[in-house]
Amino acid sequence: MAQDNIALAVRTRAKTGTTASAAVRKAGKVPAVLFGHGSAPLAIEIDARPFDELLHAGGKNHLLDITLDGAQRDTALIREVQRDPITRRVIHADLQRVGATEEITASLPLVTVGVAAGVRDYAGVMDVVQHAVEVTGPANALPESIEADVSALGVHDTFKAGDLKLPAGIKLAVDPATVLVSIEPSRTEAAQAAAEAGPAAAEVPTVAESEAAAPDAT
Repeated sequence: MAQDNIALAVRTRAKTGTTASAAVRKAGKVPAVLFGHGSAPLAIEIDARPFDELLHAGGKNHLLDITLDGAQRDTALIREVQRDPITRRVIHADLQRVGATEEITASLPLVTVGVAAGVRDYAGVMDVVQHAVEVTGPANALPESIEADVSALGVHDTFKAGDLKLPAGIKLAVDPATVLVSIEPSRTEAAQAAAEAGPAAAEVPTVAESEAAAPDAT
C-alpha cells in the first residue's frame, strides 16, 4: 500500500558556513539543503524536534509535502541525514525535490512475514542478511516497507530479492540473486553434529607404505 505524504515546514537560511550552521543548531534547528529539478541548491533550516520525530516514524522513506517560508510548496525526499557520532543528534540533512509521480530509487525497510518452517519445526535460526531493499518506482507509489514471506523456508534455505512479490509499478533495483534472508541450523544442533562426527580417523599406513618406509636391511 502506498504511503501518505508527510507535511514538513522549512525556512530559508540567510547565512551559510560552519559558524552559521552552529548557530542554527544552537537555536534548536537543523541546517539542511533542498536541491533538485534543475534549481540551485537552497540552504534551509528545519525545526529539530519535529524532524527527529519524523525520522523515528520512518519518514526517511516518505514523500514530504514541503512548505517553504510558509508559502511556497514542493514535494521532496530525505536523501541524507548526518548525525553527531557521539550524541546521535541530527546535524545536517539533504532533501531532494521530486515530482509526485516521478520515478525514483529508494531503500525501503524489509519486513519478514510468517514463521519459517525451518525455525518452527527444526529449531533453526533466521538470519536477516539485508534489512532494506532498493527499489524503483513512482515517488507517490512507494510502499512504507517491502514484505518477504518466509513461511516456506526450511533449514539451509534462502530468500532472495527475486523471490519478492512487489506492488504494481515497483521494480527491483538490486540483483535478483541477492540473499535477503537465510535459515541456519541452531548453534546447539551444529555443535552436536560436530561432536558426533568426532575427530578425523587417523590414517593407518598400508603394508606397502610400511615396507617402503622401512630401512633397507641389506
